Amino acid sequence: MAKTDSESSLIYGPNDKVPTGQSILLGLQHVLAMDVYVPPVIIAGLLAMGVAEKMSLIQATFIAAGIGTILQTKFFMKMPISAGPSFVPIGAIVGVYLASGGAKGGMATVIGSLVVGALLMVLLGMTGIFQKVINVLVPSIVGGTIITSVGLSLMPAALNDNIFKAPGHINQNIILASVTGVVLLFAVFLGLYFPKAKHFFKVGSIILALAAGTITATMMGLFDWKVVSQAKWFTFPSFNVFHYGMQFNFSAILTFIVIYAVITAETTGTWFAMSAVTDEKITPKQWNRGIIGEGISCIISALLGSTPVTSYSTNAGVISITGIASKKVFISAGIWFIALGFLGKVSAFLSAIPAPVIGGVFAIICATIMLNGLKVIKGIRTTERDLYVVGMPIILTMAMILIPASTVKAAPQMIQYVLESPVAVAAIACVILNQIMPKRLQEEK
Repeated sequence: MAKTDSESSLIYGPNDKVPTGQSILLGLQHVLAMDVYVPPVIIAGLLAMGVAEKMSLIQATFIAAGIGTILQTKFFMKMPISAGPSFVPIGAIVGVYLASGGAKGGMATVIGSLVVGALLMVLLGMTGIFQKVINVLVPSIVGGTIITSVGLSLMPAALNDNIFKAPGHINQNIILASVTGVVLLFAVFLGLYFPKAKHFFKVGSIILALAAGTITATMMGLFDWKVVSQAKWFTFPSFNVFHYGMQFNFSAILTFIVIYAVITAETTGTWFAMSAVTDEKITPKQWNRGIIGEGISCIISALLGSTPVTSYSTNAGVISITGIASKKVFISAGIWFIALGFLGKVSAFLSAIPAPVIGGVFAIICATIMLNGLKVIKGIRTTERDLYVVGMPIILTMAMILIPASTVKAAPQMIQYVLESPVAVAAIACVILNQIMPKRLQEEK
């Protein structure tokens, strides 16, 4: 079992063994809490893909997420890590695709550029440079601030994209999100109030909430069962390098190197968040192995024809809520992802769950991630300088969330990629401020 000290809220720690039946169910819970299918759906829409191509892209994304999850959890980072498609490269993928001939060679250029960028990530870890950079530039106060920014940056997606601006009538969306959120909180309440029932209510709180939301959506006529009935049970994805080939373009490669730098900043925040919720310190070897695993996962993802995968901070929030951090559960999640890549009907079911149902859970998860970041900062002896080191990145996170889209589009293309990632902006600002702010500012008052 997990640690028994009063400060630990884990039921199972990272190295604890969960019964196989439970790990299968809990692995599915992590899958359900992640909007893995959203990036490929957005990309498919922007590239005007047909139904067959769209479903194949979703399947490839599931398989890439599963392989990345297993590689990181079992072999590289060796932490409970769940991988999924990054939202950061969407604009770059569309831009490079259209600039490289569209349907005539565009995807081949995208795949080739993604592979080269991912190879550079692998080299970064193999040379040991990545850990040295983290050790010098990202102490605990910076890590805690980045975790806080991660949770804060995800909140608009949870509330706006999944609830207020999601398809459908806003009142119905709010009802669905409220049902899901209330059931989640009630399940956690029952798990805390009745310790003997903790393993059922707290551990399974997210599945219970999503099930309640899905049932409510069905009763309201908002769940599209037609999509599920028309999907095939078993299909092979055809959206891959063997179908499109691979081409190399210097400008496209440079673009994706910038993209991978932003993704690395975000995934670092996720690793800090996971370290905080599991109370397991990340070792120097883990940092280097982690970036190698991230690079290899992105290479595999590119060859499958999917977008770069990254560690999802959502799962750190899931651990905070359920108290289950076992790596066995995450490996089960990885197996679920791979299975979903071939089970078309199940993939269709997950993609048919209304966005507000996911949003009701997602919003609470974001709050737990943010609070875990503040918990890390709280445990550090701070001075006056640290108020600015922590405060300014949080302000910039909010600024990047609220900045008008027209302002971002007016910036140079490379700058746009950074501005579209609040976590990257916050991380860069926090690192710089921590380096330049005088260490003895408080004593000089």
